[in-house]
Amino acid sequence: MPQVPQTFFDALAVRTWCGLALRALGRAREEIDAINVYPVADGDTGTNLYLTMESAVTAVEAVFAGHGTLTEQKPPLADAVRAMAHGALIGARGNSGTILAQLMRGMSQVLAADSETAHTDGEGLRLALRHAADSARQAVAHPVEGTVLTVASAAADAAGDTEGDCGTVARAAYDGACAALAATPGQLAVLERAGVVDAGGRGLVAVLAALVETFTREAPVYGGHARVTVEVVHARVEAVSASGTVDVTLCEDDPSAPQEGGPAYEVIYLLEADDSAVTRLRDRLDALGDSLVVVGGDGLWNVHVHVDDAGAAVEAGVEAGRPYRIRITHFGLGDVHTTGAERPPRERAQRAVVAVVPGEGLAGLYGEAGATTVLARPGEPPASGELVAAVRRAHAREVVLLPNDADLRHTAAAAAEQARAEGIRVALIPTRSAVQGIAALAVHEPERRFDEDVVSMTSAAGATRYAEVAVAERQSWTMAGICQAGDVLGLVDGDVAVIGADVMATALAVLDRMLAAGGELVTLVLGDDAPESVADILEAHVRETYLAVDTVVYRGGRQGALLLIGVE
Repeated sequence: MPQVPQTFFDALAVRTWCGLALRALGRAREEIDAINVYPVADGDTGTNLYLTMESAVTAVEAVFAGHGTLTEQKPPLADAVRAMAHGALIGARGNSGTILAQLMRGMSQVLAADSETAHTDGEGLRLALRHAADSARQAVAHPVEGTVLTVASAAADAAGDTEGDCGTVARAAYDGACAALAATPGQLAVLERAGVVDAGGRGLVAVLAALVETFTREAPVYGGHARVTVEVVHARVEAVSASGTVDVTLCEDDPSAPQEGGPAYEVIYLLEADDSAVTRLRDRLDALGDSLVVVGGDGLWNVHVHVDDAGAAVEAGVEAGRPYRIRITHFGLGDVHTTGAERPPRERAQRAVVAVVPGEGLAGLYGEAGATTVLARPGEPPASGELVAAVRRAHAREVVLLPNDADLRHTAAAAAEQARAEGIRVALIPTRSAVQGIAALAVHEPERRFDEDVVSMTSAAGATRYAEVAVAERQSWTMAGICQAGDVLGLVDGDVAVIGADVMATALAVLDRMLAAGGELVTLVLGDDAPESVADILEAHVRETYLAVDTVVYRGGRQGALLLIGVE
């Protein structure tokens, strides 16, 4: 990534800044993760900031690729900052990443106001920093001082009091941020007791240092309280945790007001909705839980909230618009999020389950069962990096990974290897369908020895035959013959077994094939496009035709297939 010292802010400077910020966050990630003690020592703030910035970098690079590589072909400033903001929005992780995305969006709203402007000066940068800080604060339902919001406001204040070019303004913002960051322990007692500064604020300082380097070629060296080794910080956190004096209830560097106890789930999703629907959504989610941050605009939003009812949070999004890329993290019984007076150790949970799910409804179901989920939308399978990030979010010493898709076997294996290299014990159960994952999760007992739990879950998944009913998108050769676009396909254990013209008839044929070999329980997962009556008809068919076979029905949401079937 080239470093271009200059006095103005143009598209190339945006590109340089994003690249330098990603590098800075990569170097500081472990340090930031380690000092993440408010409200609890979740240890993922640095990782979340890095992943958010990585998404912004990818979006900016795509804009440059579309305009060619020559200097005279560089994109307008407006295109670059809009791409930066959009990339951060769709890739935002956790509270810290969500707020960083809104800071970038706030800057872009000022810098892209004139779509024909090639660059801006120090005055434009001052205005952008001010609007960024204000819009981020407005996005948080209940702001608290001593967090990243405080650091952002201080940076904007310092920049506003400075005259000069972009380099001068950037340096003033950085200095103001450093001073505010150093003061955060005096604003939050938990930080003072642990001897650290706010983790999200520390990440913002790294991003602002990259902005200074963009214009001056000199990267300022942060010398504040956070420059301690990871080992020292962990020792401090453990000491404070053992003393029982840390009154914390929420997740990572959350700028929401702490309360006694806390919700059990973190729910994050992108949402396509209009402004009025989002206003209603804010009110509903604020009543459901806390740590509410909603950022975005122009029809696309990133929603983050902590709740006890993950399904209700997802349903609220469905009522507001179209939620997708849903991520649900269960904080676990070993986490202070789920406790009040009794305070378990603030180390990693002993065991967690991470599962890939094909629809929003299943994300809620798995989340309520205690799993950390990764949503795989049709045509958008998760990459190994996303699975590794989910394993980290689960924050456990032992993780059971359920890919729930035969095509994700190698991706999941790569993620498991990377997680093992980070010291996490990971067992990969080769589930090929979400219904096999449901069966595995049903017998999961975290109190058992790890190997015994994995064997039991593997056995339950292996004893579950799986099928799906879907619509063919094009003509194709199959095990059952040639299908045409629009035909209804019944797939059993991954192979096409039935080709039909009617959804109900095909579903019945598939179910009979599966139950011909016996079974005790039928699991039906309905997609949004499945006929309303299909569940009732299939349940009645099983009840009347097969003795002593039970049926359970779940709503899967936008899962690609019309119907998933499991028989165990």
